[in-house]
Amino acid sequence: MSEQNAGRMQGRRVLITGGASGIGRATAAMLLAAGAEVAVLDRDAAAAAKVAEETGAVAITADVADEASVRRAVTEAAAKLGGLDGLVNAAGIFSGETMMETNLELWQRMLAVNLTGTYLVCRSAVAFLARSGRATIVNLASGVGLLPTGAGGAAYVASKGGVIAFTRSLAAELAPAIRVNAVCPGAVETPMTAGFLRNSAGLVETSITNRYALRRPADPQEIAAAILFLSSHESSFVTGVNLAVDGGRTFH
Repeated sequence: MSEQNAGRMQGRRVLITGGASGIGRATAAMLLAAGAEVAVLDRDAAAAAKVAEETGAVAITADVADEASVRRAVTEAAAKLGGLDGLVNAAGIFSGETMMETNLELWQRMLAVNLTGTYLVCRSAVAFLARSGRATIVNLASGVGLLPTGAGGAAYVASKGGVIAFTRSLAAELAPAIRVNAVCPGAVETPMTAGFLRNSAGLVETSITNRYALRRPADPQEIAAAILFLSSHESSFVTGVNLAVDGGRTFH
């Protein structure tokens, strides 16, 4: 965390779903270092508690696909932080199966977590965010929702494409009180991508990175930096944007 980020989020209270690992965890650390108060929501209670212990965040346990669990968790987060000024929906799961390999159970679970979960958290948080006067929502979509890479990941692509469309719709609905944007990452070095981004020798798969102008995967900090921008006053005239942070894959 560079000194130039210090104080950029001073006085802002932010809830981050999926905050116990990967992009969510990197975002929690970056926003805290920038002066925000942060609640980390995750289905893994032990992991959320560990992040809270290490960073000073508040730990909240919930399954984003369960409406009652989400409602309780968002209310708890708002109470512990004294309100909400920002929301980051980083909770998500991945599957690389083609459509014909995807059974109904997998399809429904992918949409339940990635798309319905985003909707449920937003719906529960809006009442608290509306009181802020400067509130932001940042949804984590994906570069494949903008431009699929080819066969595979049918349910994942559909869920992230849904997040992109939902972000645009919600930005129009909640303006001007709440700004809503999405970040669309390319391949990022996280636990979720470990199974396919590197081969058995631990080397990055060039068949993936060759699709990127920058020829490498992202570090979670690079995605967190975009989320920080969209959660801060510096992006005060930005809403309804699906920002590709993908090393140039969607234009390359």
